[in-house]
Amino acid sequence: MLDFDVVLEKDKKTGQVYASVPTLPGCYSYGDSVEEALENIKEAIELHKI
Repeated sequence: MLDFDVVLEKDKKTGQVYASVPTLPGCYSYGDSVEEALENIKEAIELHKI
């Protein structure tokens, strides 16, 4: 299993949390909480074509 740095940003207007992986261009996701964003980005990493 590979490890990736994940950047989380919270949208002040909507409250949603955006997640991206800088080393995987185009790999990003979001969720209504930090926990949800992290679960979603894990799936996005798995689906990303390396």
